[in-house]
Amino acid sequence: MPKNIVVITGSPRKNGNSFAMTDAFIDAAKEKGHNVVRFDSAFKNVKGCMDCETCFSTGKACTYDDDFNLIAPEILKSDVIVFTMPVYWYSMPGQIKNVIDRIFSFVVGEKNIEGKKCFLITCCEEEDPTVIDGVRIPIERMCKLNKWEMTGKVLIPGVLKIRDIDKTDGCEQAASLAVKI
Repeated sequence: MPKNIVVITGSPRKNGNSFAMTDAFIDAAKEKGHNVVRFDSAFKNVKGCMDCETCFSTGKACTYDDDFNLIAPEILKSDVIVFTMPVYWYSMPGQIKNVIDRIFSFVVGEKNIEGKKCFLITCCEEEDPTVIDGVRIPIERMCKLNKWEMTGKVLIPGVLKIRDIDKTDGCEQAASLAVKI
């Protein structure tokens, strides 16, 4: 049965390594008949959470109307959420962090988002795989809070230059996540 998948990216580098893995996942998911909505946060206008706690009071996820209100309805109806990003300075890129922070609106707005599957696709420059912890741990904690099932992760260290991902099996791992949906 086809699933609704939301892919939220965090890289501003369209031809970068995390985008290559993202594309591999999306192609494999579509090949299996799933519906995929992609939200490239680096190219959207999503401001940080203002902690006003008026979420969903106007019918939109956020009373501050920006591009988060475009992806929020897709998150609500999704079965699967995929976060893809490179590691930036031992953490996640600011662009995707704003989107992730705004997911708080579903909690404040008392929207039922439990039971979704979640995937993480990320990479970093350094060879030390623990560098990825700055992305992995917050995503795992968010899944636990929202009662999502962390179904799969692709964590690729040692890629910096464009197409370095081709020297790894990162794209193959990302594509294989589509089987777990």
